[in-house]
Amino acid sequence: MPRNLDMTALRAFVTVAETGGVTRAAGQLHLTQSAVSMQVKRLEESIGQSLLERAGRGVALTAHGEQMLGYGRRILALNDEVWARMTDQAYEGEITLGVPSDIIYPYIPTVLQRFAVEYPRIKVNLLSSYTSRLKRQLARGEVDIILTTETEIDAGGETLQRAQMLWVGSPGGASWKARPARLAFEHGCAFRSCAQRALDEAGILWEMAVESDSTRTVEASVSADLAIHAALEGTVDHRLEVVPHNGVLPDLPLFNINMYVAAGPQVALAERLANLVRHAYGSEMLKAAE
Repeated sequence: MPRNLDMTALRAFVTVAETGGVTRAAGQLHLTQSAVSMQVKRLEESIGQSLLERAGRGVALTAHGEQMLGYGRRILALNDEVWARMTDQAYEGEITLGVPSDIIYPYIPTVLQRFAVEYPRIKVNLLSSYTSRLKRQLARGEVDIILTTETEIDAGGETLQRAQMLWVGSPGGASWKARPARLAFEHGCAFRSCAQRALDEAGILWEMAVESDSTRTVEASVSADLAIHAALEGTVDHRLEVVPHNGVLPDLPLFNINMYVAAGPQVALAERLANLVRHAYGSEMLKAAE
C-alpha cells in the first residue's frame, strides 16, 4: 500500500539541512526549536532511516539525509508551485525592486526565486543602481522597494544589516602598496568618497586610476591589479580578495544595508516581497548569533 510523506515534516528537514541548524530553521519557519526537531524525528521514523547527525553546534547529513534532501527540494518546489497556481491566493501585478549592484549577492537571487514560486502572477522588475539614484527614484514613485548602502538611515527605512567596508584588490596583487594609492570606483558609488576621506585623514596620497559608470569595468580593472576598490564584508566578488594590508591602509567605516518600501497602491504587494528580504537577512543574523 502506498505511503505518503508528511509535507510539514519534509519542509522542516529541508530547512534544517539548508540553514545548517535547528535554531536557524526554527527562525525561518516561525516555529520553536522543539517543534522543528519533532518534525524531523517524525520524518525519520516514517521512513525508518536516520537523516541528520549532530556536528558541533550544527548538524550534518547522513548518506540517507543527502538523498532525502535532493528529493525533498524537488517535492517541495512542486508542492509550492501547485499551491500557488491552484489557489485564489495568487495575486496579479507588477512591482519594482531597486538594489545596488554590489549587494545583489548573496540574497537577492534566492529572494526573487522564492517570490516567483509563492506569487507566480506577480512580475518583479529588478533595477540595479546607486543608492543616491535609487532614493530619488523612490521619492518619485518609480520603484516600490529599494535596498541601500549608507552610513545612516532616513525616516521610514529599516536597517537589515550592519557590514564593515573593506579594501579589496586582485588576489595576490600589489597595487594596494602603490603611492599615490590607485583607486577604482564608479562615478556614483557611495563608497568612493568614504575611501577617499579615509586616505586623506591617514595622510595617504591617492589618485583615481579607473573611473566608470560600469561595475564590470571597475571589477575587471581591480582584478587585473590596476587599482584597489572597497566592498562590504560578505559581498566581495569571487575574483577579488580582501587586501591583507595589516594596517598600512586606513580602516573604513561600517555601513547600513537599509530597506525602504514606498507607500501607495502597490504597498501590499511590496510588503510581501519585503518580508522575504527580511527573512533572508534575518536568517544570516541568526547564523551569526549562533
